[in-house]
Amino acid sequence: MSEPEPPFRPREKLIEKQKYFQSINKPTYLKGPHDKITSVTIPLALAATAMFMTARGIYNMAHGIGKKDML
Repeated sequence: MSEPEPPFRPREKLIEKQKYFQSINKPTYLKGPHDKITSVTIPLALAATAMFMTARGIYNMAHGIGKKDML
């Protein structure tokens, strides 16, 4: 029989990381140091951009701005 593979990380470091992540009183997706950027800021920026472009399109349609000429 072959021996089992060694773990990717030492058990001590894994237990240390588990203690860190289990002791924080935040949602799972906000536990890392840069997680607020990817989980909060980027989606808010995308939503704001989409709302701006939608409002601009409605305004342009209501005022007849930017129409293409059909020949």
